[in-house]
Amino acid sequence: MNVVDSSAWIEYFAGGARTEALAPVIEDVQRLVVPTVCLLEVFKFTLRERGEQEALQVIASMKQARIVPLDECLALEAARLGVQHRLPLADSVILATARAHDAVVWTLDSHFAGVEGVRYLGSQPSPA
Repeated sequence: MNVVDSSAWIEYFAGGARTEALAPVIEDVQRLVVPTVCLLEVFKFTLRERGEQEALQVIASMKQARIVPLDECLALEAARLGVQHRLPLADSVILATARAHDAVVWTLDSHFAGVEGVRYLGSQPSPA
């Protein structure tokens, strides 16, 4: 299973330098889990940068995969992981979701560098 961090979704939809590396992961929707916090971050970024119509199209594409809402168990585990790895809130939710689904996190976010179970593809500023 795979979880794609918001930074990597944005890179993919923008057709950035790492799109080719991300495409096989993102396009394999049967093995893709999307935390709801990624919907929030990607929608917010795309809305701000490209407008509502494109933001809605991006979210429709993301919703082809399995969407995982933040529940009580994930929230508590995210808090633990956030403290352990010194992650911002959204990143800790993404990591907790990935671990709950035995998934690899794919990211360009340097907060994840060196965290077990993460494929860090290089640095990009946080999208939110």
